Amino acid sequence: MSNVDPDPAELTCGPAPQAPGKVEILDARSVPLGGPRAMPVRRTLPQRQRSLIGAWCFADHYGPDDTAATGGMSVGPHPHTGLQTVSWLFTGEIEHRDSLGTHALVRPGELNLMTGGHGICHEEVSTPETTVLHGVQLWVALPDEHRHAPRNFQHYAPRTVTRDGAALRVFLGSLAGETSPVETFTPLLGAEIVLAPGASVSLPADPAFEHGVLVDTGELTFADASLQRAQLGYLAAGASALDLHNPAESPARAVLLGGPPFGEEILMWWNFVGRTHDEIVEYRAAWQNGSDQFGGIPPYPGGPARLPAPALPAVRIKPRRNPS
Repeated sequence: MSNVDPDPAELTCGPAPQAPGKVEILDARSVPLGGPRAMPVRRTLPQRQRSLIGAWCFADHYGPDDTAATGGMSVGPHPHTGLQTVSWLFTGEIEHRDSLGTHALVRPGELNLMTGGHGICHEEVSTPETTVLHGVQLWVALPDEHRHAPRNFQHYAPRTVTRDGAALRVFLGSLAGETSPVETFTPLLGAEIVLAPGASVSLPADPAFEHGVLVDTGELTFADASLQRAQLGYLAAGASALDLHNPAESPARAVLLGGPPFGEEILMWWNFVGRTHDEIVEYRAAWQNGSDQFGGIPPYPGGPARLPAPALPAVRIKPRRNPS
């Protein structure tokens, strides 16, 4: 998915300290995904309060979206560098094409992970059969030694396992005895968790990881915090267990993210992750000039138009940093 902000801020992102054991609550902001009717998404990462959870550097949460009212997802060819994209759906279907030659469908409960590395382009369009679109789009920052890795695409459909009233699908990393075979460049955790009404579960955690719980439906108690729909609760590294409780009389669903604190400072602008302002300028120029760095996607009838890069600011933007 593309970041379609018409005036994207340049962000310098790095880890921020947090008291062990205390959950920090992040509220989402609404962002139009683009198009004439603008499908809205809720963005919880990055923001001024926190820009990374492990190597997770971007989180958009959308739906349930009535595609008849919004037009659904129609994101034309656009570039990425220095990151991996993670697509996870709850409802609907998305057609994915990229410059590797991949033509795949994103379906509920199935992970699609694309490595941008040195450069890739792709497009995403909800299928005509989709009436309701609902899911998350996540980005993972690549560490410096791997950020120019070759393009890649991986698909995985995890099985559902149950623990104390919780149904789990582990799509990245390891949790509750389940391990995803999908390769990443830093240790990561990604899982969908559905808690039955009134259920409580305590999941073993790696103390080296920091964790985030993004509530999709219902409400949850995460450690000492009450989280409402679309809120993300952040827990610093050091926890050996993740305690979740659903206090409501209906099921609650959340996405669990985790990883060791990302020890590098990164620069994000539009769909690029780099290290310096000058690098971002070079990436933008390469995309605008049709460079082979990103490859190409053969056009198909009715497909969305290629996205041009937004204009860069006339001066260097003062970077946003995590609070000290």
